[in-house]
Amino acid sequence: MRAANASLGSARFDLIIFDNDGVLVDSEPHANLVLAELLTELGVATTYEESVAEFLGTSLPYVRSFAERRLGAPLPEIFERLYHDRLFERLRGRLEAVDGVASALRRIRQPRCVASSGSRERIEFTLREAGLWEEFRHAVFSGDDVPRGKPAPDLFLYAASSMGVPPARCAVIEDSPLGIQAAAAAGMTSFGYAGATAKERLAMASVLFERMEELPFLLR
Repeated sequence: MRAANASLGSARFDLIIFDNDGVLVDSEPHANLVLAELLTELGVATTYEESVAEFLGTSLPYVRSFAERRLGAPLPEIFERLYHDRLFERLRGRLEAVDGVASALRRIRQPRCVASSGSRERIEFTLREAGLWEEFRHAVFSGDDVPRGKPAPDLFLYAASSMGVPPARCAVIEDSPLGIQAAAAAGMTSFGYAGATAKERLAMASVLFERMEELPFLLR
């Protein structure tokens, strides 16, 4: 863990913004496997490792644009539906919350929300499957809500504005380099969760941590 620097010692956070996949729900391995398989079937040869490297923290519109550039042709109009159908089938009954996150949420006193690049449908499905929906059902913001996804700051700024909290009073919990970049662009403090993501990929984070049990202490 990289300790909070001096400027964070007196920081006050009035809103904790959580990414979803890889931070709240342990869905990233399943999602990248499904995405790699589907893109390969559609003519864009993609390994699991390439999917993680290229698409971690991105949105489906980004994936479509990236894949179509490589393919030199449009993907089928039903690409997004195919992906979600396969992903939901794979996750149903086997998705779990990230280790330690449920107990961490019980100890975090500040208001919280979810701001994820995924669709609202995906966020609700995964949170329900992981048993976390009731924690966030009234404060969910998705890639559907803004024109630009991460690393643009739009989603985090929209979430903060909707919750009535200035960006400087927001802490963002992220596991992707693009999410860390988006938090910095929004003027928010970023906490990089390196539970499954290599720490060097999150080097821009204000604070790095590897166990969710550490998060309530860090936020204090």
